[in-house]
Amino acid sequence: MTWIIAPEAFDSPDATSLRRDYYAEVASRYWKRPATSEEIDQGLAGDGAELLAPPTGQFVVGRYGGEVAACGGVVMLDATRAELTRVYVRPVLRGRRGASLLLNVLEDEARRLGARRMVLNTRLDLIEARSLYVRHGYAEIPAYCTGPYMEIWYGKDLVCQVSAAQTGSV
Repeated sequence: MTWIIAPEAFDSPDATSLRRDYYAEVASRYWKRPATSEEIDQGLAGDGAELLAPPTGQFVVGRYGGEVAACGGVVMLDATRAELTRVYVRPVLRGRRGASLLLNVLEDEARRLGARRMVLNTRLDLIEARSLYVRHGYAEIPAYCTGPYMEIWYGKDLVCQVSAAQTGSV
């Protein structure tokens, strides 16, 4: 089985399904109970996903053995800084290197949009995500934005490099 991770419209049926699953998981963990379908709809309404398309950003979908499995996006905050967002791998497909490959592709997409630095915000309870970011060279930074679900911020300089995604071995 192999991963294929590629840009896809944030509102395609597969991308929408992944975005719903992402929101359901992070909201359920935050509320410590399953999010309802109505709450997921509410959370996705006006969430700024339209920025996840060039020239302001990019959204990618990952498939594992052809199965829709992962997603993530980048949004340009200014001419040289991109924000990593909506990074998600379906639970049944975790532990198969998908998250690392997803980050590599998203960093490449940010570079293509002109970013030289990637930043992100997350919550303290999302320990797996925080561990992933640190393993990939992200370091804690001062807050660059505020919001009710933002508790820790990370940043990483994007050096010019060729990742596995660019060489076709994803």
